[in-house]
Amino acid sequence: NSQRLTNSGECDFADIDRLAKTLLLGISIPTFILGLVLNALALSVFCCFWKKQTKTSVYMINLALADVLLLLSLPLKLYYSIKKAPRLLCSFIESLYFVNMYGSIFIIVCITVDRYICIRHPFEGRANQSPKWAILICCFIWAVAWLCSSPMYVFHEEDNFKCFHNMSEQAWSTPLIVSVEIFGFLIPLAVIIFCSAQNIWILLNHKSQAKKKVEGNGSLRVIIINLVVFLVCFTPVHLAICLQYLVRQHVIVDCSLKQTISFFIQVSMIIANLNCCLDAIFYYLAAKEFREKTHLKKVIELYTT
Repeated sequence: NSQRLTNSGECDFADIDRLAKTLLLGISIPTFILGLVLNALALSVFCCFWKKQTKTSVYMINLALADVLLLLSLPLKLYYSIKKAPRLLCSFIESLYFVNMYGSIFIIVCITVDRYICIRHPFEGRANQSPKWAILICCFIWAVAWLCSSPMYVFHEEDNFKCFHNMSEQAWSTPLIVSVEIFGFLIPLAVIIFCSAQNIWILLNHKSQAKKKVEGNGSLRVIIINLVVFLVCFTPVHLAICLQYLVRQHVIVDCSLKQTISFFIQVSMIIANLNCCLDAIFYYLAAKEFREKTHLKKVIELYTT
């Protein structure tokens, strides 16, 4: 019965948590294996085989690194969803998880803006491919992400301590949630939608020499896939955070609805993890050098003959 209550009069989430754990195991294990293989391959190509480092390659190395670190946190997340974690270790795992999720979001924004500049101003964009600024921007993103994750170490309730669960009221305060939603998702989303729409319009309507020069770097397929992956992976988790905020603020009080939202926020985090695998598809489509060095067609032929 979805309306079942505990003896204390509170909603019972035991069945919801069991179902979410089953899904977490079923999806996270393949995500971990496939994501680690693909991102390790990507890092080896970007670091060892890329002839000349550019802004694009710096962003992609950092995105692959963020994906690897998030993937490495998954086994710990799985293990401590069953076992009780030491408080400090649990906070570190949560911090690592969210640092790399938001690190990925902002690096994807940088790649999208860089692509927009190259398409909008192809000659200036191609001339200004020095990786110096990209390195500084990535360092800034990592520093801010780690700094913003520091409150994770104090955001758990003292009683009923559990990894990725039972956050204190501080964690669901209005200023914090509004900041996360606006700066962590809505502004990056607006930038990506604007740049993607501009890029698509330019590529469809400007049949010029400039367009021909950037078709290899800014194909419609790459732009659309990047936008879709961002929407699919990061929209559900931020919608879930917003709904859970309403629960914690006692705006939503219906037990059945609270159970549904609890399940949704756990599933949305699993969906966000899929970004680690989908990014590798983006690398393959976006980088000509990546396609050449991975020799994907030869690998497929080897295993299918």
